[in-house]
Amino acid sequence: MSETLIRTEDLWKTYEMGSEQIHALHGVSFEIKRNEYVAIMGPSGSGKSTLMNLIGCLDTPSKGQYFLNGKLVSDMDDDELAYIRNREIGFVFQTFNLLPRATALQNVELPLIYAGMPALERRKRATATLRQVELEDRMTHKPSELSGGQRQRVAVARALVNGPSIILADEPTGNLDSKTGREILSLFSRLHDEGNTIILVTHEADIATHADRIIQLLDGRISSDELVRESGRLSTVQPAPNELT
Repeated sequence: MSETLIRTEDLWKTYEMGSEQIHALHGVSFEIKRNEYVAIMGPSGSGKSTLMNLIGCLDTPSKGQYFLNGKLVSDMDDDELAYIRNREIGFVFQTFNLLPRATALQNVELPLIYAGMPALERRKRATATLRQVELEDRMTHKPSELSGGQRQRVAVARALVNGPSIILADEPTGNLDSKTGREILSLFSRLHDEGNTIILVTHEADIATHADRIIQLLDGRISSDELVRESGRLSTVQPAPNELT
C-alpha cells in the first residue's frame, strides 16, 4: 500500500459570477501521507473551504486532478463517491450537524445505517466508538442534554465509526470555549497517535500549531507548506510546486 493517501495536481476551482470569473483555487498541488496530521490554514477567502470540499469529495475541481488512495476521483461515478464520503472520509463540522431528536448513540449509528450494517453489529460498533471518545456514559442523551464539547465528541465518534482513511475537521473548535476547544484538540492528537490521518481546516494559527504540518493558503494558492513538528510517521515535506516566493 502506498504511503501517499492524497495527491492533488494543479487543482483549480473557478466560479462564474455573471460575466466575471472568480478563481477560488489557483493550481494547488500537494501530497498528504497516511497517518499525517495536517492543518490547512488561511484567512477568510483564502480558498481553504473550497479545498476542503474538494478533498471531501463534496465538490469537483474546474481543472486538475485529485487522487485519493491512488484512485483518480474524477473517474468515480456517483455510487463510488457516495461510498467514499460514507466510508473513507469522516467529517467533523464546526456546527456539529447532529440530529436533535436522536440520542448520541443513534447519531453515531447513522453512517452505519447508510452502510447497511445489521442493527446488533451497528449498536456494538457505535458503542465502542463512543467509548473511544470517552462518552459511553452519555449514549442515551440527546444533543440538547450535552455540553458543546460533548456534542463535538459525538460528532467525532460519528466521523470515526466507519474506520475512515481520513478525519476531515472544519473549524472543529469554532463554537467551543477555549478550554473545551483544547480538550477536542487533545482528542485529535490522541486519535492521530492511534494511527488516524487528520486534516484540520482552520483560520486560527494557535489551532493550526497542534498539527505536525501546516499548509497555508492565500488568495487560492499555497503560500507555504511547512513541517512544524517531527513525528515518527512523517517524512520530510516537499515544497509544493506552486509555492509562492
